[in-house]
Amino acid sequence: MNISLPDDMKAFVDEQVRARGFMSSSEYIRDLIRQQKDVEALRAKLHGSTPTPIAAFDESYFAALRARVDLKR
Repeated sequence: MNISLPDDMKAFVDEQVRARGFMSSSEYIRDLIRQQKDVEALRAKLHGSTPTPIAAFDESYFAALRARVDLKR
């Protein structure tokens, strides 16, 4: 597969390859595709899940969440 990019996009890809330690632009593009596949898989899981009622997110929920964060600091 060959992909043609305008000069500004090619320059961006080249910079990302250098800055993020990829060996080639192909490796960078493959990584982007893998990330997008992960996003799509997560969206599919979320789409099929049962939503949490808004009432479940009361002050005690957020207090517990803050406590968990504080423990990890």
